[in-house]
Amino acid sequence: PRSPMNSIGIALGMMTLICNADNDWVELIPEGKLDAFKKASPKFVWTDKISLDSAKQNKLVASKDKGAILFNNNEGLPGLVTNQSFGDHEIHLEFLVAKGSNSGIKMHMLYEIQIFDSFGKTDLTGSDCGGVYPRWEYKPAFTYIDKGVPPSKNACKPAGEWQTLDITFIAPSFDEAGNKVKNARLPKVLLNGELIHDNVELLTPTGNNFKLKEKSKAPIMIQVDHGPVAFKNIKVRELQK
Repeated sequence: PRSPMNSIGIALGMMTLICNADNDWVELIPEGKLDAFKKASPKFVWTDKISLDSAKQNKLVASKDKGAILFNNNEGLPGLVTNQSFGDHEIHLEFLVAKGSNSGIKMHMLYEIQIFDSFGKTDLTGSDCGGVYPRWEYKPAFTYIDKGVPPSKNACKPAGEWQTLDITFIAPSFDEAGNKVKNARLPKVLLNGELIHDNVELLTPTGNNFKLKEKSKAPIMIQVDHGPVAFKNIKVRELQK
């Protein structure tokens, strides 16, 4: 009989094949360009340096020189939605938030990994940085249905520091009749290089999207309307099974 260690080795080998099947990363925000997104706002700022505002740490300050950093201090800007749809994929992004600020990235526009100023917190929920965001409803009043899936540890850095998020996402599967036969999964999520999710099954979409129809391919959405946030080096690659 096959030993447990052999089974683990085979499983890891299969994951390696999946993750190395396509090494072509697509850069979503090459310097000064938002062509990868639908109707991106012209109010975004491109800069080469970003920092906390010394007078108001819930704000960010950008240098006047243009560069590869995408910056938003205007909380009213719409989210960035990719033109391209993705199935199974990996995402890498680097982000910087102001004190108390909030952002997120939504695979298929449905499943959100939270970006939040959670530095120093010990009682974590899915609302904290790296968490799978909780489900909620508007009516009869805004109410959380669950706590989401908290990160396994708090790997968040202080506001004003650059952080990295690496997400591996496996899309749900459907039969020929369109019935879901496998839930979406997060085989691996790293925050600042530390493993915070290990093979998490996503039973439904997150937030208020949990009643929406799931798909095998859909765009990625980057949330920018909940507070000052900066991004750089956002890239994605599709995975082949």
